[in-house]
Amino acid sequence: MVDINNIFLPTALPFDEYCTEVFNFQYQNNAVYREWVDLIHPGLPVQKIPHLIPALPISFFKERSVVAGIFEPEKVFESSGTTGIVTSRHLVKSLDVYERSFMESFQHFYGDIRDWCVLALLPANSSLVYMADRMIRESNHPNSGFYLYNYAELAQTIQQLEAAGQKTLLLGVTFALLDFSAAFPQQLQHTVVMETGGMKGRGKELTRADLHDILTKRLGVERIHAEYGMTELLSQAFSTGAGRYICPPWMKVYVRSEDDPLSVATTGSGILQIVDLANIYSCSFIATQDVGTVYEDGSFEVLGRMDNSDLRGCSLLVV
Repeated sequence: MVDINNIFLPTALPFDEYCTEVFNFQYQNNAVYREWVDLIHPGLPVQKIPHLIPALPISFFKERSVVAGIFEPEKVFESSGTTGIVTSRHLVKSLDVYERSFMESFQHFYGDIRDWCVLALLPANSSLVYMADRMIRESNHPNSGFYLYNYAELAQTIQQLEAAGQKTLLLGVTFALLDFSAAFPQQLQHTVVMETGGMKGRGKELTRADLHDILTKRLGVERIHAEYGMTELLSQAFSTGAGRYICPPWMKVYVRSEDDPLSVATTGSGILQIVDLANIYSCSFIATQDVGTVYEDGSFEVLGRMDNSDLRGCSLLVV
């Protein structure tokens, strides 16, 4: 059995070795994943090189219970979607694993959460909101909290924090950041603005470059940070600017050909494929519907979604 606690430690096994251990565990204990592997590799040995380990299409989280083992989930995270669309369901055995993943990841990129005030412009229900809520509580700052639609109060709070020189994280879905910055433009010096996506069905689609250009001008920051995650993952990648995401050490992104789903490379452009070792009790090897580019240094960029993929995003949860 893989020791999940070790994957977050700097002295853990090399990533490749952990991938082998996790694959063996999930192949033996996850019936859905085993069926998929046997279907695409009938009678053939699986190459246990991380990017060549079979990845489960993300759509299986809509159709089946993707679990490694038998357990009563501590939490079920569901993706957003328009009426009539079947949403993904991630059955989380241990919230402690999820919490450790996002807290360790934030510290890896931004330092101790207790040094920050966390202001969230997020809807009321999603795995992202669960993460933000925990970060708000862990920051232990009296002004940390959710401010969706409370734009005047948020603007006043930010002004007070800026005057005090307080490191602040403004985390929000795209449409909310656009609405807030239009109503209360200002010049921020001590605030990191981080977008999480979310414009589908809520007005004109913007390229990331256009979005960031608007927000930097309205909020007076040099760059816009971003978070990349999804219901089917328990880890997040972060971008500190220019739309290039970096993964924590227990997560890696690869790219597969649009013409041949079994042709996967460590760099290049195509459809993104993810290994998330924090997904130990579901499936760590995920074939997404996101189109992007993976670079030599392991960073990646998201360029869009495959045609005919479902409408998704936190903004769809807001009514």
